[in-house]
Order: sequence, then C-alpha cells, then structure tokens
Amino acid sequence: MFEKLEEFLKRYGELESLVSDPKIISNQSEYKKLTKEHSNLSPIVDKYKEYKKNLSRLEDAEKAISVEKDADMKELLYEEIGTCRALKESLKEELIVLLLPKDENDDKNIVLEIRGGAGGDEAALFAYELLKMYVKYAEKNRWQAEAISVSETGLGGLKEAVYLISGFGAYSRLKYESGVHRVQRVPETESQGRVHTSTVTVAVMPEAEEVDVEILEKDLKIDTYRSSGAGGQHVNKTDSAIRITHLPTGIIVACQDERSQLKNREKAMKVLKTKIFDFFNEKAVSDYAQNRKMLVGTGDRSERIRTYNFPQGRITDHRVNISVFDIEGYMLGNLDEMIDALAVADKNAKLSNSKISD
Repeated sequence: MFEKLEEFLKRYGELESLVSDPKIISNQSEYKKLTKEHSNLSPIVDKYKEYKKNLSRLEDAEKAISVEKDADMKELLYEEIGTCRALKESLKEELIVLLLPKDENDDKNIVLEIRGGAGGDEAALFAYELLKMYVKYAEKNRWQAEAISVSETGLGGLKEAVYLISGFGAYSRLKYESGVHRVQRVPETESQGRVHTSTVTVAVMPEAEEVDVEILEKDLKIDTYRSSGAGGQHVNKTDSAIRITHLPTGIIVACQDERSQLKNREKAMKVLKTKIFDFFNEKAVSDYAQNRKMLVGTGDRSERIRTYNFPQGRITDHRVNISVFDIEGYMLGNLDEMIDALAVADKNAKLSNSKISD
C-alpha cells in the first residue's frame, strides 16, 4: 500500500508541473485529462502527507522518550505517543478507503429513465410520483432537471419519461436507484379498499462524454415527426420532434420537448451517447458487481430493489434491508437517509473485497 502511495506522491509532483506548463494548457484535451488526474489524486496525497507528518511526530517522540530522564516530561511524551499511534491507525483506515477503486462516473450528470411497469394506470400514476420525487431531490441538491421526452397517460400518469439531471455528483448519489420499484397502496379508484401492488422501472445512466463514445453519422437513421401531447401551440404544427436509431445496436431515442428541431436533435444525441455507453459497459459493470458480491445489487433493471408501502408509511430497500418510516417526506425528495445507507453498504462491500495491504 505504501509503495503505491509513494508512487502517487511522485506522480502528483509531476502533475503539479504539467498543469502549469503553457504547452499543456494550450492543449485543452490533454489539460483537461491531467487536471482531472490531479484532482483525483489530491485527497489521497493530502491524507498521505498528513499520515507521514504524524509518523514523523511519533518517531521523534519515541526517540525522545528513550533518553528522557525527567518524569513529567516522560509522561507528556507517553501521551504524545498514544495520541500519534491512535491517529496513525485512523489515518491508515482513511487511506485504505481512499485507495479503493473509484467509480469514474461518480461526478457525471445522469440520464434518468422511468417507466410504468405491472399495474396499469396505478403503475403509471406512481411512475409520475417517482419522477416528481427525483426532480425535487435534484432541486434540493441544486442540480438541473431537464425533460428529454415524456409520454403521459390520459389519467395524469406516466408511460415513460427521460430526463437529464445535471450537477456535480449526481451519478454518485442516484446510481443506486436503478431497478424495479414496487408500490403497495389502495388506488383512488378502488371502491373496496383493497391494497394493490404495482411496479415502476427506473434506470440511471451516467451521461456519456465526447471522449466516451464515438458515433458515426452513417450508423444513424434520423426521422422527424410532429410532437404529440401537451406542449403548447407548436404541437402538431411542425415536424420538430426527432427520433434517432443507432443501427449497429438498435438503440432508439426520441425527443420532442423543444420547439426547435435542432435543439431536439442535440438532446436526443446526448441520450443516445449515454445509452450506447451504458450498452457496452453494462456487462462489465454487472460482472464486476457479481465478482465482489456488492451488497447494494447490480443495478439491473429487472432487480426489485425497493418497496413503497403506503398503508404502513414505510419504504424498504431490499438490498440492505433498511426501512424508512416517513413515506410522505420521502416522496417530497428527502432521499438522503436511504442513499447514505446504500453508499455505506457499497463502501463496506468494497472494503471486504479489497486486496489492499501494508
């Protein structure tokens, strides 16, 4: 572990010089790459420097006590040694956590897809409520939530919605939401008071960057059509909606949110890049999660991850067996308690499978 830390320390010094080099600064692609590496190493290097400084204090105190004759001074040195040893272990644990494999997508924006599943109208209504919940959570974090495409039902429900949520760390917080969300409650249309069970599928994908995915124009089939549904005077007047098919993978995306065909195309391309990136990474991510038996699940779209039981006022996450008994607050976007628990479980799973050693 400490050999690796020394390598990081040396590399950090090299990066300090490189990112201030005018030749590097003029090359935006290289500069962006190096500044990102520098930023990723900073917390590890800072913590390692703190560890080394404390280790030096400990060694000085141990040398001093071996020759010290004064009883009072010896007592102070024993206290210093005890403090430094405790801090040494604490800093070592923090370093181990920092050295765990980092999800390179954590700082990215996300594309959020929500679809009504089993349960008909009730599933569609709950899909709409989940969308509102995530938008409120985005607002609490000062992220931007932008509609890409929305398909509604006649009763105020949601067949499908695709949103781009932009903000630092959006993926790190919402990546645990992918999967099947189950709701148990009495629908408003249920005259006999029976509890119905419905499902909604949520997919959270890190937004692909230009460097992540290359899309060739010859691989695209682009169709234009008139927008339908709510949307103002432009609806059904112009062919502003865009549907793009990526021929090699068969992935289809559509956007009809904007009045401008060009803007709809830009939004659709963002989602297409993200879906292609997700398509090629899904198997690798799934294998990785399975290999280390990640407690928070694989994020597979078919995996039932959570139950919202309205009669009991309870939300239970089945991956970590944790329940929150504030369903009203939760649906208003107060998700941090659940997300924090999932993040801790994820970290603990990584630690238990880590091969980092002294």
